[in-house]
Amino acid sequence: MNFRIQGVVVPIVTPFKPDGALKVEALPALVDFLMECGVAGLFVGGSTGEGPLLTSEERKALCEATVAAVAGRCPVIAQTGAPTTAESIELTVHARNAGTDAAALIAPYYYTHSVEALFRHFAAVAEACKDFPLYLYNFPVVSNNWLRVELAQRLAECYPNIVGIKDSSGALENLIACTRVRDGQFNTFVGSDGLILAALAAGVDGAVSGNANVVPEIVVALHRAVVSGHLEEARRWQAKLDAARALMGDGGNLALYKALLARRGVEVGSVRAPLLPVEEEAVEQCWHRLQALLPKAEHR
Repeated sequence: MNFRIQGVVVPIVTPFKPDGALKVEALPALVDFLMECGVAGLFVGGSTGEGPLLTSEERKALCEATVAAVAGRCPVIAQTGAPTTAESIELTVHARNAGTDAAALIAPYYYTHSVEALFRHFAAVAEACKDFPLYLYNFPVVSNNWLRVELAQRLAECYPNIVGIKDSSGALENLIACTRVRDGQFNTFVGSDGLILAALAAGVDGAVSGNANVVPEIVVALHRAVVSGHLEEARRWQAKLDAARALMGDGGNLALYKALLARRGVEVGSVRAPLLPVEEEAVEQCWHRLQALLPKAEHR
């Protein structure tokens, strides 16, 4: 299957109303903001999007609303992994029917599964959606399951619609090995923002960056510098991104991401319990320092 994305893909935050309900009407402003900054695609319902805190019906509604907001302007990838194979298939079939361009599936989480169980799980989803591009999503810290290159190779050989992998393990060796799967045609993404420069320089296709919700210009500039061969400039952008990561908690404080987005003119509400809101003083301090990192201090 010929499907490939290169560049920065943003795992978008999920907008909520004050009562905790989805606020899908806030999606168009977020989508427009990110697209204006040159991102290559959007990733829906991931960790940064509080996907594990959403019901299956909410995940479907979020998927549909994002497709509508994007209106064909860039690829949309839905995170459709779940603890059970049946739910993973249900969400993936829905994502295909809703008009997303692909789905990414985190390994079935909570229990630690054998390699054979993982193979059969992903195989079942691939069989159910043979005409739909699928990505493996390796995030063992939260899933309790490793998706190593040997499993990716086996799945890719058996199922042409398994087109790539997003690797948030931090194990760069595993991700680089995946770039050689299917004779180099396997679509690879780094999910650890501290490794973007290293991964891209090693031949990885792109980055799925949670920090890019707030500072998309920095991550896009980093990608462009690497692919243009300007490694010294790329090092400077990676340093800026690392500074932003340190300020924002590198995904560990999603309420801060959302509060900073509001400072940039994109209102997406706060987080869903049990995640905690952020203190205004912390937002103010972070915003004051973050502005200096943005290109030409353009903070909208």
